[in-house]
Amino acid sequence: MMPKRQSPIWHPFTQHALQDQMTRIVRGDGAYLHTADGRRIIDAISSWWVVTHGHCHPHIVSAIQEQAGKLNQIIFAGYTHEPAEEVAALLLKLAPRGLDYVFFSDSGSASVEVALKMALGYWHNIGRQRIRIVVMQHSYHGDTIGAMSVGARGVLNAAYGPLLFDVTSIPFPAKGLEQATLDALESACRNEIPAAFIVEPLILGAGGMLMYPTWVLREMKRICEASDVLFIADEVMTGWGRTGTLFACEQADVTPDIVCYSKGLTGGALPLAVTLCRADIFDAHYSKDRTRTFFHSSSYTANPVACAAAKANLSLWRNQETYARLASVAAMQEKQIEPFRADARFRNVRRMGTITALELKVRDEGYLANIGPKLQAFFNDRRLLLRPLGNTIYVMPPYSVTAADLNEIYAAINDAADALWRPEWTGHT
Repeated sequence: MMPKRQSPIWHPFTQHALQDQMTRIVRGDGAYLHTADGRRIIDAISSWWVVTHGHCHPHIVSAIQEQAGKLNQIIFAGYTHEPAEEVAALLLKLAPRGLDYVFFSDSGSASVEVALKMALGYWHNIGRQRIRIVVMQHSYHGDTIGAMSVGARGVLNAAYGPLLFDVTSIPFPAKGLEQATLDALESACRNEIPAAFIVEPLILGAGGMLMYPTWVLREMKRICEASDVLFIADEVMTGWGRTGTLFACEQADVTPDIVCYSKGLTGGALPLAVTLCRADIFDAHYSKDRTRTFFHSSSYTANPVACAAAKANLSLWRNQETYARLASVAAMQEKQIEPFRADARFRNVRRMGTITALELKVRDEGYLANIGPKLQAFFNDRRLLLRPLGNTIYVMPPYSVTAADLNEIYAAINDAADALWRPEWTGHT
């Protein structure tokens, strides 16, 4: 008989048979979370990559409070409001030049669904039958059906295989093998005449914080452009400074045909997402024929309170102090990760922007590596929110993190390797 649980909540990405007690958080400020039993935890992964400037940033909190007293919700079909209009205008100023329209949704997965439907709708409405989507190996784009379909097939979606549509996958551009990736993309674009190619620019997040160079991203865009294949950039995680620039595509001087932003869009305060596109994609849906309408919505599309948070966040990104802070965090991260490059217990020690990642050398690798839960428990005891991807440990802190905080984080990573480096636990080689 199953033991009676204390809570009826079913938590995400959680095996309750192995972890049934959740840490209760009562408050957040800056880079810190405070528990019900009085502990202070350093949030080393930005609470699943969403918190940018810090928890409960006063400028964003104030904007939320003010908007909540004015207008908290309105249907967005046939209606609009000032926070949404201002957010859209600001986004188009900050995003790569050449994007013209903004479609609101409420999560990263939803923004990807919107992007895929935009792409398919575009080809359908201009009378050209293109339905194939090209994706990259190890990619992750969310947990809704379309987003899972364009993500890597494996343990995360094996049970839902009958629901997923078929895609063409190209290999990840591992170091020294970049040309094979580009050749595979060129072949897919030429022979399969796909509707779109979707990719996480520069870093594949849930796939293991895998990083590739800017020139590869630039070449992938060139290949798609030459073959008239829509280029979709999923910047849900890579946006908002994570790779060292506001958006990852900036580093390759690439303008996607369609791009998805979420997570840090509100500074991590409230759920909101957008999908931006070129004018011709919008124009393909613009008609007095109502069957060519873009049929997508959610009840909370462009929620005014979430948009107020996004507007406050965007105003911070127009301040040079924010970029100076970003550069400071990137420099502190490089200083911390450097000693691990010569540490024989780790491999593939890497950094891009404010993100670092490194892998423990173990036989049992991958997302479900047995060492993962042991590492997470170890870090929890050290009052750190670190959630390894199997044997891959990554650090993606809010930009309010201090040098002292990072000292604690990396000292714990070093100590975890000491404590867990036992054959019976890790099967190390």
